[in-house]
Amino acid sequence: MKSWNRRGMLAGLGGAAGATLWRPPAADALGLPEDKIKVIRYYANPGDAQGRQGQPMVNQSTNVVIIETESGLMGIGEGGEPRTMEECAAMLIGLDPFRIDNLWQRMMRGYFYPAGREKLHSLGALDLALWDLKGKAAGWPVWQLLGGKSRDYIELYATAFPRPQANATIGDTARACREAGFRVYRSATDIGGGREVDRFALVRRMFDDCAAMQKAAGDGGWALDFHTELDPPDAIRLCQMIDDAQLAPYFCEDLIRSENVDSYEAMRQRTKVPIAVGEQFGYKWDVSKLIERQLIDYARVTLPNAGGISEFMKIVALAETHYVGMIPHFTGPIAEAALVNCLTATSVPALMEMLGNGSRTWPYLTKVYDFRDGKLWPNQRPGLGVEVDLTKLTKIGDYHTYRAGMLLNHRPDGSFTNW
Repeated sequence: MKSWNRRGMLAGLGGAAGATLWRPPAADALGLPEDKIKVIRYYANPGDAQGRQGQPMVNQSTNVVIIETESGLMGIGEGGEPRTMEECAAMLIGLDPFRIDNLWQRMMRGYFYPAGREKLHSLGALDLALWDLKGKAAGWPVWQLLGGKSRDYIELYATAFPRPQANATIGDTARACREAGFRVYRSATDIGGGREVDRFALVRRMFDDCAAMQKAAGDGGWALDFHTELDPPDAIRLCQMIDDAQLAPYFCEDLIRSENVDSYEAMRQRTKVPIAVGEQFGYKWDVSKLIERQLIDYARVTLPNAGGISEFMKIVALAETHYVGMIPHFTGPIAEAALVNCLTATSVPALMEMLGNGSRTWPYLTKVYDFRDGKLWPNQRPGLGVEVDLTKLTKIGDYHTYRAGMLLNHRPDGSFTNW
């Protein structure tokens, strides 16, 4: 008599359970038994161990989403907000969880208007959960599903690295950050200046900070986030001051506002600093022009903002084609664990962001990413490698009824096109 365990292993042959892997006729993925999405639940969380919440905006959401299948598999994702989460989740109920791109296309196309960046955050959270679920079903980490290891660890830059002592200078802090194993210490134009911006004083202060970081951390050991705070004349002036002084930042981030990407044509012509842009963007169409014209050196798009792992890996491929690296923005701990899986499976130049010195913990996450020596390390845990304590979360959504936004057209081969 044939029997199946949860990973689709055929038991009872030759006296050894799981000795033979066989693909049942109905399975579409990795020889796994047919399964369907049963329910999707959505939770708010209490924040980190000190009770600190994420920033009060959708693109920094750390809400947790759980996808559960009829067989009892569970996938964990992060991000979004209740209205767009409900819209996206309802389109998945009763469907095959292993057809991830098919489900991504349903959510993306399902309400006629292309998904905006807020909806992409919910869509991306669900995509993270689908990849986590598939990895758990197969017994593999997601980086293995994406092609296996292409690097041994992910280098980091530190945002808001703590001062080594109360009266420490920016140079002291940059040096301590590097000594802790981080590749880069990052400062920003919005640190220590208040809300009123004196453009000339700010440019002078930031240049002085750059000179101090260069002396303390060396070539490529520091970075500056312009925070979209400067208008083009001032951003260009600061970049040219950095160039003229032959300072060597690893990257300079968000030199000007992000709405008009064509403006980076002028920025690229007037400076040699390595430019990193994209944390305010979503899917590949937002950043494609900057990458294809090589107007930036690093793309800052991140998870789940880009629409999840499915879309992020397409952006990675586009970036690699044009010799652009990846420096994804930090959003939340589950998304950070997902980024480790993604970047482990590619050789594109990469750097990840870590808040503080990496000691932050979350009471609702019993396992998350593996941080040590100023770096993030891939692990062998199935899926994203994350474990969540649901008793420490507050349910804000429960979706168990299928609802299609609209009937989608498909080509003869079954792939979707628009209506």
